[in-house]
Amino acid sequence: DLFASLDRFAHWLTAGCFIVLALSGLNVSFGRMLILPFFGPETFATLTAWGKLAHNYLAFPFMLGLVLMFLLWVKDNIPNKIDLEWVKQGGGLFSKGKHPAAERFNAGQKVVFWIVITGGIVMSVSGWFLLFPYQVTGGVSDLQLFTTIHAVLGVVFIAAMLAHAYIGSVGMEGAFDAMGTGEVDINWAKEHHSLWVKEEEAKKAGVPKGMVAAE
Repeated sequence: DLFASLDRFAHWLTAGCFIVLALSGLNVSFGRMLILPFFGPETFATLTAWGKLAHNYLAFPFMLGLVLMFLLWVKDNIPNKIDLEWVKQGGGLFSKGKHPAAERFNAGQKVVFWIVITGGIVMSVSGWFLLFPYQVTGGVSDLQLFTTIHAVLGVVFIAAMLAHAYIGSVGMEGAFDAMGTGEVDINWAKEHHSLWVKEEEAKKAGVPKGMVAAE
């Protein structure tokens, strides 16, 4: 198993909330231009009202998901020299199908992890002050700053997560199974996460951690 039940719960809790937050946030920013002309004022007003409620309340389970993912995965997402070699080889794009050695998370996945954590923190902090403006001591100017940060970073965040969703589904065969069922084909695992497979096999064989030979 690459991901246990708690891992998948944290991922899908965060991802599910993010989808609603993204759609409702985009509606706030671009809805008047893109949705209002097609659906009319009544539908747009209803959609926006419900979207605002969803955006406000789902922010809290989203933040919970971020905390869970950080606690569960941070130890496996610390960059190291193995990641440098993975980057040098372009993740296997330039090595005729042979993937470089990787641990439970490869360098690309580690980048996504830190984008989610750092981006999620900034979105959460800026969103918190927009939800509770009485906590802002700088007045309207500070609220305008938080609004700008929240909106601009939100668009960048959405773009990054669309790329992540593509690579984790149709962009890489077998990748969705890792977070869908938690289980992956052993041959797929050896191809994409060879060092992790060796470590798991060593655990079953009773070999002390750190004694697993790298490729």
